[in-house]
Amino acid sequence: MQTTQDHIQNLLDKEKKTMQMGGEKAVAKQHEKGKLTARERINLLFDAGSFRELDMFVSHRCDNFGMENIDIPSDGVITGHGLVNGRPVFAFSQDFTARGGSLGEMHAAKICKVMDMALKSGVPCIGINDSGGARIQEGVDALKGYGDIFFRNSRASGAIPQITAVMGPCAGGAVYSPAMTDFVFMVKKTSFMFITGPDVIKAVTGEVTTQEELGGAMTHNSKSGNAHFACESDADAIQQIKTLLSYLPANNMEDPPRTECHDDPWRDCPELNTIIPDSPKASYDMRNVIKSVVDDGVFFEPHFFYAQNIIVGFARLNGRSIGIVANQPTVLAGCLDINASDKASRFIRFCDSFNIPLVTFVDVPGYLPGTEQEFAGIIRHGAKLLWSYSEATVPKLTVVTRKDYGGSYIAMSSRHLGADMVFAWPSAEIAVMGAQGAANIIFRKEMAEAADPAAKRIELIDDYEKSFNNPYVAASRGYVDAVILPSETRKRLIDALEITSTKSESLPPKKHGNIPA
Repeated sequence: MQTTQDHIQNLLDKEKKTMQMGGEKAVAKQHEKGKLTARERINLLFDAGSFRELDMFVSHRCDNFGMENIDIPSDGVITGHGLVNGRPVFAFSQDFTARGGSLGEMHAAKICKVMDMALKSGVPCIGINDSGGARIQEGVDALKGYGDIFFRNSRASGAIPQITAVMGPCAGGAVYSPAMTDFVFMVKKTSFMFITGPDVIKAVTGEVTTQEELGGAMTHNSKSGNAHFACESDADAIQQIKTLLSYLPANNMEDPPRTECHDDPWRDCPELNTIIPDSPKASYDMRNVIKSVVDDGVFFEPHFFYAQNIIVGFARLNGRSIGIVANQPTVLAGCLDINASDKASRFIRFCDSFNIPLVTFVDVPGYLPGTEQEFAGIIRHGAKLLWSYSEATVPKLTVVTRKDYGGSYIAMSSRHLGADMVFAWPSAEIAVMGAQGAANIIFRKEMAEAADPAAKRIELIDDYEKSFNNPYVAASRGYVDAVILPSETRKRLIDALEITSTKSESLPPKKHGNIPA
């Protein structure tokens, strides 16, 4: 007869065996690739001693192809909850050392359980993906598992933050869960995402490519936009996830955490008085404007490598979390295009979902012209930006620094899309189009009939600039609330953020809108 101590020792032995994951050789192989194990990643993510593992002893039920004789520790995924910087979080971490982290019925059930608990508890859910894909031996049960996860990704969207770290292979159907989460982190040289791998592509299309070219971290950060962060290592990715969480509330019913501010909220930013070049054709880096204004110059930027003509990211003003959207004059002159519209729209909707106020810095000459953009759907993609700003009910503050023309003027959080306060610098040019284009249309006849058409054109362009390419016409209509000195931008935004922090606005009752595809 076994004693109580025997039962306790049995538990300790089972835990010890399970904690060894796929065994010493498999762990060593994981380390040789420059990757941490699933448990090492969990330990890095959570505050020391706070992680509580769930379903450690779950095992698969497959008895096909000899699987009944194969033990997979924890069925290839570590799940549980703990504290990240003192705040509760649920997480799962796939274990590549245990049968390649392949996903089967019970593996998926473990993931679904923590997703359900995270949603019911109103706390973020973090997924660390490192898997060879569906466990083929389990057939349709594995496919069911993916479907169950996708269903929960959709249900949790906008209710709790969902963050994915891809820290190894992620192929086939597995890639759709990361795509349905809010932010995707990848690690350079060790992370891969693709629907079909290089071998299949070569067999079907004849194209020759590599895993890195097809689905590496930089490919998805710079070309496809499927990932938001390209990290140097597993540890770097986990640290950046912690930074991201610091800006976010636990759920959509809470406000973002407010931190103590050590940066004088009322300080001037004198460098901004000289940042706009005298030549309208010259560029400047909008990040310098952002960093000058926000607390301690700290700006946390997703999608740094993607659609670089627009900037999105998180910062703080007087300790309050804000989301920033800004045109970037150094890339495509800050024009809006398909990718920039998609990038900004999804970020705006995320911030609105989680009660994060939006601050928009505007220097935009228009939507990018050309047949390539038109044929690829700039109309419907560009409409997403209009939709997202209109839909957002969080405080929306706008600063026009220079150009703000035509349809892009409307799209970049104008008063007409519900901006709560709009500020303009004296250098702002708010008009239907630039002076040269406007003069060519309006004064075509006068220029043609002039004794010296070139001189007349210069005169008329100058007149148009003085009359219309300024912030004062818009200010006279109330479309701009205040024309401010650039150096005052920080304190004016903080004032506006404080006064709008109690804003209450609701949308008409409906199931949901139908955003342009």
